[in-house]
Amino acid sequence: MNDDYLWDKTGQPDPEIQQLEEILGTLRYQPKPLVLPRRRNYFPLLAIAASILLAIVAGSIWLRVRSRAEVPPQQAEIETPTPDVTPVLPEKKSVVNPAPAVASNKRRHRSASSVVNSKEALLAKEQLMLALRITSEKLHLVHTKTQHRVG
Repeated sequence: MNDDYLWDKTGQPDPEIQQLEEILGTLRYQPKPLVLPRRRNYFPLLAIAASILLAIVAGSIWLRVRSRAEVPPQQAEIETPTPDVTPVLPEKKSVVNPAPAVASNKRRHRSASSVVNSKEALLAKEQLMLALRITSEKLHLVHTKTQHRVG
């Protein structure tokens, strides 16, 4: 038996070794290309799901903004107060003392004008308060609209 045959296949083969090579030949190494298992690509499915989700979120935001924008306009009730003017009755004149009657006429004239002035002042005050209430409501409405658009 030649030992060179076992290492580099040179020389005469031994019949027993040849027989063993034939029996074990089926188990011999046979090189094959490397095959890796293919991974499934989920990117297209994720992109479709993300775009559907984005469309739903955008639609819900649009509906919310639209529904808040369609708030019915609020109208302030304008009630013009009517002045309560009571007629000023002339005082009875005394025949005995005519001088106090003239003085009372002056007082009555002053009091009548002051009554009219106070009624006008009251009317002006009520109109001013109404204007302030309307302005306050309008400012509140603008504030709420801008807060909903910003936030």
